[in-house]
Amino acid sequence: MPNLDRSFWIKHALLPLALFVALATLLATTDIDPRIADRLFFDAQAQRFIGKDSWWARELIHTGGRDMMRAIAAVGLVILGMSFFSDRLRSWRRPAAYLVACLVGATLFVGILKQLTNVDCPWDLARYGGTRPFVHIFADRPDDLPHAACFPGAHSASGFALFCVYFLLRSRRPGAARVALLAALTVGAVFSFGQQARGAHFLSHDLWSAFIAWFVCLGLYAVEGTLPFARTHKG
Repeated sequence: MPNLDRSFWIKHALLPLALFVALATLLATTDIDPRIADRLFFDAQAQRFIGKDSWWARELIHTGGRDMMRAIAAVGLVILGMSFFSDRLRSWRRPAAYLVACLVGATLFVGILKQLTNVDCPWDLARYGGTRPFVHIFADRPDDLPHAACFPGAHSASGFALFCVYFLLRSRRPGAARVALLAALTVGAVFSFGQQARGAHFLSHDLWSAFIAWFVCLGLYAVEGTLPFARTHKG
């Protein structure tokens, strides 16, 4: 188990949590979400989202990004499996187990929340050509509305789950860890941009995805020595 002191928890848990609470509260109590969508992503003249049915948002960012994350997880699984048969790969067992656990854990957790939260996609709202009213995330949703499953954003969560690479590198290669952190933020932000441009999510949806992915990676990092198949010693 990593040696985690008080400063680690302040930097990696308390400060991110405080920032998230402030931003999430602001977005949940104002109309910033639709205002950003109106200004950046919705073409009022054409009455459609700028990325709706576009190749760059759907095929490149969404489908291509999904396939990329699946490939990364598949590589992790292959390394994990081969580490039981190859002495050369044995030292990669714990990193591979941690990587796969983070990628699967973050997307699975967000996927479950999507089914429970009952929040609409922007493209379903009346202001964007749909039929449903805009309801704040934690506001009382009218009972006669159909069930919705658009919050948080699952696609961006898969990108933000690459935060795990930062945690893998932080104690041994701090410089590379910072690069990995920036890369994870970039991938998650690109995924977020693509989905918001398609009308699939608001900014707040992807903010929650980033928060969930961060804390899934942080929590698994804190207990990575107890993960299934994590131990590398011979039985």
